[in-house]
Amino acid sequence: MSTATAQRASTAIDPELPAPLSMRDVLGYPMLRRLWYAQIISVFGDFLALFAVIGVLTFRLHATAQQVTGVQIAYMLPIAVLGILAGVFVDRWPLKPTMVSSDSIRAGLVLLLVFATQPWHFYAILAGISVVSSFFGPAQGVAIRSAVPLHGLRSANALMQQVMFGMRIIGPAIASFMVASFGPISCYVLDSASFVGSAVLIATLTFAAAAARPKAAQAPQEASALGKIGHDMKQGMSFILHHSALLFVILAMAAGMFVLGCFGPLIAVYVRDSLHASTRAFGVVAAMIGLGMLIGINGLNTFGKHLSNTLQVYSGLCGIGVGLVILTALAHVWSTVLGNLIIGFSVAGIIVPSQTLFQQATPPELMGRVGSTFMSIVFASQIAGLVLSGFLTQYISVRSVFALCAVLILTLAAVGKLWMEPSPAKAVTA
Repeated sequence: MSTATAQRASTAIDPELPAPLSMRDVLGYPMLRRLWYAQIISVFGDFLALFAVIGVLTFRLHATAQQVTGVQIAYMLPIAVLGILAGVFVDRWPLKPTMVSSDSIRAGLVLLLVFATQPWHFYAILAGISVVSSFFGPAQGVAIRSAVPLHGLRSANALMQQVMFGMRIIGPAIASFMVASFGPISCYVLDSASFVGSAVLIATLTFAAAAARPKAAQAPQEASALGKIGHDMKQGMSFILHHSALLFVILAMAAGMFVLGCFGPLIAVYVRDSLHASTRAFGVVAAMIGLGMLIGINGLNTFGKHLSNTLQVYSGLCGIGVGLVILTALAHVWSTVLGNLIIGFSVAGIIVPSQTLFQQATPPELMGRVGSTFMSIVFASQIAGLVLSGFLTQYISVRSVFALCAVLILTLAAVGKLWMEPSPAKAVTA
């Protein structure tokens, strides 16, 4: 990493920044507002299509639990594998064409679901959509940074995540209604239309800040094309490894997503075997994580404006640990509801501060590479949670898996506090 890049990184977070902007304030920026509208349209369509696919596999094709879990893995794996490479191209390509073409390609790919009749058909199509999404995600992160000032990034990220969590709560109900009333094709068509709508909104934007992005240190001219790509990837990884605070929040985000990955397949088994409760209880318990996330996003953005990003991440990790301890120690419906609410709230305390610190601390010329690496690690953690949860439960109980996750989370919080937090002297110098 060049000296100039390192200097820009060290001064990326100005200690004299104005008071953080509210969600209403950042929506006053036309570019962010249109990005938000595009996010609402696109995410709504995505959740409809995903839950429609799960419904078709479960009730029409009578797929096994492993085959249904394979849907999530097929969608996340390409992002986890290609994320780091995609960021290299995002840093080289113009933002608007990258985002518009990504939405347009995904609009076409989603329509292929109409013709899917076997589980592997769904896997292949969702994997193709995921490959394109691996380019869109980092580009969107760059766009958000250029849409608002630095002191508005926390609220901007909260708005985007609010859409995700809200759709996670209402998406299953709407998708179930549409599949039952109009068939799964209606969900696929609507998802395709949502990508078109998102592309149209993004096409109206002007990425002035993106056009002025400085260039990172270039690879030697004699290097091959693969050598230049490798050089760019190495730059992004080097920046992350040499920025202790950023490395910590990425690991914290990964740990939180790992826990959520474990929860997906295990919470139903926990309700059945540990609580001996009904399907209705499972529906209530499962919704609590999404509800906790939604409350956390809004509550922390309103009342935690003056808390540092790292303090929120520490608190979020400890909160997840507390929620897991409750699930391990107590086996009642009320305690499970409480534990899941705490976990959801705490995960929200990690997601937004982590994204905000990454956007504030990363030099503009490295945004694509660092952002895609961030995304790649997060998706890989979710996949690991999905896979390891099923493997571990063959040998130990679900409550023991939750206990191991609690130990992992609390250990990471302690390691971050002791060894990965920037020293006060460096903060004053910056």
